[in-house]
Amino acid sequence: MDKRLLIQTIVKYLSGLLLLSVLLFIPAGTLDYWNAWLLIGILCIPMFIVGIVLMVNNPELLQKRLNMQEKESEQKRVILFGGLMFICGFVVAGLDFRYQWFVLPKWLVIMATAIFLLAYLLYVEVLRENTYLSRTIEIQENQEVIDTGLYGIVRHPMYTSTILLFMSMPLVLGSLFSFVIFLIYPVIIVKRIKNEEQVLEKGLPGYSEYKKRIKYRVIPFIW
Repeated sequence: MDKRLLIQTIVKYLSGLLLLSVLLFIPAGTLDYWNAWLLIGILCIPMFIVGIVLMVNNPELLQKRLNMQEKESEQKRVILFGGLMFICGFVVAGLDFRYQWFVLPKWLVIMATAIFLLAYLLYVEVLRENTYLSRTIEIQENQEVIDTGLYGIVRHPMYTSTILLFMSMPLVLGSLFSFVIFLIYPVIIVKRIKNEEQVLEKGLPGYSEYKKRIKYRVIPFIW
């Protein structure tokens, strides 16, 4: 086992957990924010399990998923804007709970939790199908076009899963105002995909043909 990768994974996991907790509980003014604990549970427990599986079975893919240093200047701006969206969304969710601006019904929170978990299963399946899944936009050595499984339905199933994940997060937190902020995410993804496909068409053999065969980017029959 790669000790450096293990340490890097643990540090990123714990720092992400700490940041999420700070962004939620401090604005909420209390630790008695059950929606926040629910989100932390359904986010961090599966993430921990997936991390262990990748560490053992596919450390190279884990390393790619930990790398967030974008080479494309346009993508650096997209990542920055996305980060600001997450910070604002989580802080507003905490404030919404604290001041009870608009309380979402529990049935909606439960439904959003179910959608989140299903989306995470979709995310795991995409990881299983595509070992080239870096978090940055780049052409990797010996990379090939994946056109089976979910990639035979849409060209970017990873973004399908993340849209479901991130749009359900504010509802799990019980915040309508946070949900409005997170509506920015699909716009960010559209911009990211357009730039990503330009890079793939230029540098990945066979991608132009794949793009002609698989018409839809993220949502079947829609886009």
